[in-house]
Amino acid sequence: MNEQIKKQIIEKIEEYGTIIISRHSRPDGDAVGSTLGLSEVLRATYPEKRVFLDNKDRSEYVSFLGDEGERPTDGDYTDALVIVLDTGSVSRIANDRYDKGAYLIKIDHHIFDEDYGDISWVEEERSSVCEMIADLCETYKDKLRLPVHAAECIFTGMVTDSGRFRFRGTTGDTMRLAAYLMDQGIDTETIYAHLGADDIETLRFRAALISRIQMTENGVAHLHISSALRKRRGISQEDASNTVSLMEHIKGSLIWLAFIENDDKSIRVRLRSRFVTVQELAARYHGGGHACASGATVYSKEEAEALVAEADAILGEFKKEHPGLI
Repeated sequence: MNEQIKKQIIEKIEEYGTIIISRHSRPDGDAVGSTLGLSEVLRATYPEKRVFLDNKDRSEYVSFLGDEGERPTDGDYTDALVIVLDTGSVSRIANDRYDKGAYLIKIDHHIFDEDYGDISWVEEERSSVCEMIADLCETYKDKLRLPVHAAECIFTGMVTDSGRFRFRGTTGDTMRLAAYLMDQGIDTETIYAHLGADDIETLRFRAALISRIQMTENGVAHLHISSALRKRRGISQEDASNTVSLMEHIKGSLIWLAFIENDDKSIRVRLRSRFVTVQELAARYHGGGHACASGATVYSKEEAEALVAEADAILGEFKKEHPGLI
């Protein structure tokens, strides 16, 4: 797919001596895996080039993949190629200098939000940007070197963004590209061990939250975590956000929402669903994402209640039209 765009991207990579790679803020496994993986591929293939990652935050969840190294200076942006991965809109780019280079490439798989970049490679049907990077490596396997650790980073992003290959975007191509990465000799057992391990305090926090889950009339499950509660239990913002998964197996609940209060009193919302599209709902609340996995932000208790009410109405109509789903 998009063979001409991939060819143009390779040509631009070969043209520039300095390449700077960025992703979205509050990164997930796909954002981290794709940026780290691509950077290692480029360093291995073009050792004469200067390759940087430039982002203002990090992820504890996939920190086992390694750090991002030294950030570039302002001067490094002169005549540099900038590649932004896994980011639908410029407001979410974790790099305020993304537009200071000589040329900009966008690689993304989110539902179209904002057009930016001199080249824009967007495939909304892909399970992850890591899948797209794997596809780029496989397409140009006679040109691009794929070190084992780069393959592990890319595989990790595919695993996390596809829900362990369960979500709707997982296709035969997804699995074939995962197999291509596995054929490089990656250690999948260690990857899954890192992704599945929690410290005891996080597990106790999750257990305490189960009694706090609320249900609407039509089956929207929602959970609210205050900043004070999170700090009292010594839980990171990232671990608190991941509690949305506590609700995904509730029978009859096809939409689940986690509201996590930030230190500035804004509230991060993680929206997840089975079968039902929640991306448009998220977009109405300062967010966006995928059909069944999106994020949003609300700024008051009243706005949070309005979001829950809208989700309940959406689910009620969906259940009328699709009876029998669990």
